[in-house]
Amino acid sequence: MKKSFAVLSLLLPFAVAAKPDLSRLHVPSGYSISLFADNVENARQIAVSKQGIVYVGSRKAGKVHALIDFNKDGVADKTILLAEGLTMPSGLALKDGDLYVAAVDKILRFKQIDKNLNSPSYDVFYDKLPDKRHHGWKFIRFSPEGELIIPIGVPCNVCKEEAPFGEIVALNLETKTLKTWAKGVRNSVGFDFHPETQGFWFTDNGRDMMGDDIPPCEINRLNDIGDHFGFPYFHAGGIPDPEFNAGRNASEFVAPKLALGAHVAPLGIHFYRGKQFPQQMNNKLFVAEHGSWNRSKKSGYRVMLATVKDGQITGYEPFITGFMKDEQTYGRPVAFAELEDGSLLVSDDFADAIYRISYNKK
Repeated sequence: MKKSFAVLSLLLPFAVAAKPDLSRLHVPSGYSISLFADNVENARQIAVSKQGIVYVGSRKAGKVHALIDFNKDGVADKTILLAEGLTMPSGLALKDGDLYVAAVDKILRFKQIDKNLNSPSYDVFYDKLPDKRHHGWKFIRFSPEGELIIPIGVPCNVCKEEAPFGEIVALNLETKTLKTWAKGVRNSVGFDFHPETQGFWFTDNGRDMMGDDIPPCEINRLNDIGDHFGFPYFHAGGIPDPEFNAGRNASEFVAPKLALGAHVAPLGIHFYRGKQFPQQMNNKLFVAEHGSWNRSKKSGYRVMLATVKDGQITGYEPFITGFMKDEQTYGRPVAFAELEDGSLLVSDDFADAIYRISYNKK
């Protein structure tokens, strides 16, 4: 039975494809939403180079794309397929001109990618990650110190696995060694560093099969390297797991900064750093609630905006809605990136689209 649930969790959200329909999507007054690209199969994490080229990973599609907006009008003019046939290359990140791609058990590297778009090639930079596909897709990003941060989800709904499963690790690019950053993390598919404090914030997807309303998904902040966030013993700070909580106490673990709705599946998060949006948006945290797959009534399917003050989340409100209505799915937001002009890109792996959010200055 567990095996059948695992298969469903991989396939069910993609049962019916959709075309992006901007008329259904709603943003706050003063903002507008447009299509940066509508032909990027299964668009997941986004990275933008210093030259403004947008790179996009995928999950089930197994592809990596580059998008070029030659005239800088906020619409991609050219789409380039960089690689295909990869194993869920969901996460990617740029450093010193090189594009790093996480493909489950490997980190691939496209050297000086902006200069090699016409003849892209990659090498295997690191190949010692677990090869389990269940929760094996990844979101990656470089730390301020230059380490590549990699989450390693557990290969199950709920289980007690040996490290590095259930951890977030840091890969040193020079020594190619891993260091544990966080433990007890079921499946994080999004994180960011606060622009001012450099604090590390990340999402975690709660376990399934405990009902419609528990346990909550989470937004967490790392206090100290090696912090344990509870999985599989406790969920969302204080909900004991019915199978694994014996002999453990919730006080042993770090509680989330915000307990979200159950099954909303928070993926990418992003602190706004740009200059286009109003000043009060500086350091606000965008959260992509990808949406539930095993709830009797769907939840999530929206982009939220969190206010972070003094290390706490003091507000949480919708920013983009309309991805789902009356149990019908029209899109599933995944991740964010900023363009040089301060507009915000949002990927949608259900509608094969990347949206651009801009602010209409008066």
